[in-house]
Amino acid sequence: MFSVNISKEPLDVSSLMQNFPRSADETGAVATFTGFVRGDGISALTLEHYPGMTEQSILDSIHSAARRWPVQAVQVEHRVGELAAGDPIVWVAVGSGHRAAAFSACEFVMDYLKVSAPLWKRERDLQGNWHWVDAKSTDQDRAKRWGRGAIA
Repeated sequence: MFSVNISKEPLDVSSLMQNFPRSADETGAVATFTGFVRGDGISALTLEHYPGMTEQSILDSIHSAARRWPVQAVQVEHRVGELAAGDPIVWVAVGSGHRAAAFSACEFVMDYLKVSAPLWKRERDLQGNWHWVDAKSTDQDRAKRWGRGAIA
């Protein structure tokens, strides 16, 4: 089961984890990642997306991960709209028979979200000024480890 949900609603990480699909016979590991809005010098973060296109793009990255690693389930929950420092912004979960595949696929999907997903971010600084945020070079460097064209 692969799913992507983009919403303005707050993320309930406990509920998401409890309801993540897993098979008692096949799932030996579930790797999760929860990202939070950092408040270092900002008062808010706003995310915008193109409904339909963004979900399909993220789903394509999930299918790419599934071609690389034996995963049974991948779920991505991502917030959009205005978020405050400390708010959960993204939750990624990957279920697999073994931890190595779960960890790698989770990182792969998260790297895609950081550098290539069609999500646009603006930060409001402490003085109330807004500015657009580009992908960090450190995130781009991490994504390169998956090979040429893997994260596009």
